[in-house]
Amino acid sequence: MTRFLFFLTIFLHTMTSDAQQAGPSPLQWKSILPLPDAVGFAGAYAGVSNDALVVAGGANFPGNTGPWGTSPKTWYDDIFVLENISGSWKKAGKLPHAMGYGVSLTTPEGIFCLGGADGTRHYSQAFYIKWQNGRIATTPLPDLPIPLAYASGALLGDKIYVAGGTSTPSDTNALNRFWEFDLQRKQWNELPPVPGNGRMLAVAGAQDGRFFLFSGVALHDNATGGVRRTYLKECLAYNPVSKTWKRITDLPHPVAAAPSPAYTAGQSHLLVVGGDDGANAQQVMELKENHPGFRNEIMAYHSITDSWAALGTFSEGKAALAAVTTPLVNWNGLVVIPSGEVRPGIRTPRVVAGSPVVSTGTFNGIDWGVVSVYFLLVLGISIYVSRKMSASTDDFFLGGQNIPWWAAGLSIFGSKLSALTFIAIPAKTYATDWVYIFANAMIVVVAPIVIWFFLPYFRKLKITSVYEYLAFRFNQTVKLVGSLTFVIFQVGRLGIVIYLPALVLSTVTGMNLMLCIILTSLITTAYTISGGIEAVVWTEVMQVGVLLGGAFLSLFFIANASGGFNSLLTQAGDAGKFHMVNSGWAITEPVLWVVLVGNFLTQIVTYTSDQVVVQRYLTTSTEAEARRSIWTNAFLVIPATLIFFLVGTALWVYFKQAPHLLNPMARTDDIFPWFISTQLPAGLRGLVIAGLFAATMSTISSSMNSIATVVTTDFFQHFVPKSTDLQRFRFARYTTLVLGAAGIGIAIGLVFMENNSIWDQYLKLIGIFGGCLAGMFVAGIFVPSINSTGILAGFFLSAVLLYFVQANGWVHFFLYPGVGIFGCVIFGWLISKAAPVTPSA
Repeated sequence: MTRFLFFLTIFLHTMTSDAQQAGPSPLQWKSILPLPDAVGFAGAYAGVSNDALVVAGGANFPGNTGPWGTSPKTWYDDIFVLENISGSWKKAGKLPHAMGYGVSLTTPEGIFCLGGADGTRHYSQAFYIKWQNGRIATTPLPDLPIPLAYASGALLGDKIYVAGGTSTPSDTNALNRFWEFDLQRKQWNELPPVPGNGRMLAVAGAQDGRFFLFSGVALHDNATGGVRRTYLKECLAYNPVSKTWKRITDLPHPVAAAPSPAYTAGQSHLLVVGGDDGANAQQVMELKENHPGFRNEIMAYHSITDSWAALGTFSEGKAALAAVTTPLVNWNGLVVIPSGEVRPGIRTPRVVAGSPVVSTGTFNGIDWGVVSVYFLLVLGISIYVSRKMSASTDDFFLGGQNIPWWAAGLSIFGSKLSALTFIAIPAKTYATDWVYIFANAMIVVVAPIVIWFFLPYFRKLKITSVYEYLAFRFNQTVKLVGSLTFVIFQVGRLGIVIYLPALVLSTVTGMNLMLCIILTSLITTAYTISGGIEAVVWTEVMQVGVLLGGAFLSLFFIANASGGFNSLLTQAGDAGKFHMVNSGWAITEPVLWVVLVGNFLTQIVTYTSDQVVVQRYLTTSTEAEARRSIWTNAFLVIPATLIFFLVGTALWVYFKQAPHLLNPMARTDDIFPWFISTQLPAGLRGLVIAGLFAATMSTISSSMNSIATVVTTDFFQHFVPKSTDLQRFRFARYTTLVLGAAGIGIAIGLVFMENNSIWDQYLKLIGIFGGCLAGMFVAGIFVPSINSTGILAGFFLSAVLLYFVQANGWVHFFLYPGVGIFGCVIFGWLISKAAPVTPSA
């Protein structure tokens, strides 16, 4: 083993230099129709209203003579509107004054404009600009307490944050004051001041629930009675929850007056385009037209690793562009920089639009070869199992109860470790810390309870569907309610667990999304139909090996590329990435007791009322073997959890060292697949992607077989009691086929919807019943006095209670299962006492 790891280290080290190549620019720029002005403007207001681009006001030197010419600086009040990118600009109205250098931001109610200057004074007024029915309208808003110009602002949620600036044209110091404007209440609040230097011409931004302030210019009196400028690299972040500022990593160089607010890319990047580094600030009057212009790099700030990287340039083809003292506007998916200064005092009417570049990973023939071998192995297992399986429901649902305990244990583990988990756990620790480490560990605590209290009941009753227990303990109605809840939830979830991993796989491999959905689903449906639960179990055994092997090799590679495990652990530890315990007794935060209690109850839900899990420990030949399978899963969860948590932390260290390798347009959850597809060497990349396919297919097959089992056992057999076993076997196969088609249909529907919020809400609503369902089993086993009337009422009342708990955020989501379980038991007990069932004579 030592020799293998030695040679693996050498191999991975040789691949590292090739893997770490910077990606393409995140934005592709092109000029669109220029403003209808020969010179253009600096300090204009700009935004989007009713899908139209609006640019208003600003200032210039007529004839573009600059401050050294004979033309005085002139201020404007014209409002220009461009309704679509192929249209023409319209002069559509006037500002309240000729003015510029205020804050302008796009909001749902219109373009928010605040303050500004006209050369003789600064303004405190705020107003909306709206383009509606072919006309411009301005709506006044409450004034800021002081006049303000050259400030910076950004929209975060339903609040606008404004920082810095100056209050009069003669100010010799910039402000460090900070305000919040509530869009709902339409009122201003002053917040804790910006630490350190007051600043003007800074770049604001909003990302990751925080307000950011980058660079800017500080003002000082100089010896001759004038004003001296200091260009700042200093960057700060404000947290609205804690109402505190934090110093973050400085920029490599100042980016004063860059288009603001910064572009919010993906879920964790802010892009700053160009800016003035102040290198020639003292020579403007000497250089005049020979000034080389401003910087044109695109600087990317990553909020998770707190790091800066240069990503491409602000250029059209080979022609470098530059623009400062102008807003940045998001318009129909484009990043628009309208007009601005290209050199000190020199304006341009040019309007430039940037299209976000969608990056994909590298996936070659070797990788596809590895994935193909994986698919062939899956089909081979399916063919082998199907040849020896009899046409009976016992074989199709329970594998004839001949599954070895270790295979059943691995199958339990594989069925719960979905592709979403494979992606989400590393993403969580990459973005945060190890506070959730104890969540999966609670299965070790839950396992004895399941073994001692629940397993004997399930085995003694010789059930196939776990919900059959509810018929024995209560009545058929309770069973059907439980079964229907499971089926509705799992069918909806089936589409999600097909679609989301397929979306990731399509992005990182370049494979067509529809093909990815159909291929994965068809292969999974085929082996689930042909081999039943036994094929599902044995493919899951192989899939667990592929999945964990790929994750371990990825961890080894990341550690090697980050300077070794010692360096990785040291860097992560110094940054607090191994923080595990939040102290306190809050009920709405992930403090230690919430994590432990909440996940203890979550595991109770999973291992007592989820057919996907229970069905697997019913496939063993004896209760003793079932116990071993539960313990196998429980103890496998611990090292697997450590591997995935370490992968996420290692990814943080890796990208902290190389932030230029990140995909700025990606979601945080894409970080592990992105690393796999761009940084791992060929072959190993294919193996880990095969692990993603494995996790996806394991979840799909588990859901399909379990739904088919419940539908056949609890519904078909109930409503067609005289059906033969062969008829039920065939019905189960047809049901599996229908489920495969339904999963494909739902997943493709999500592709065309391009909006998962409806399905998210659907799963959230149905998921409310999960804890309530477990409450039925807990009540049935531990509270003998609860009757069928009480348990049904308790089930629905606890679901209503949990709905309101979720809607109002009364407790942390880890505690939702507990609300469902205890609500069901307590309501069920109270109603059973109030309405006892009279025994029949």
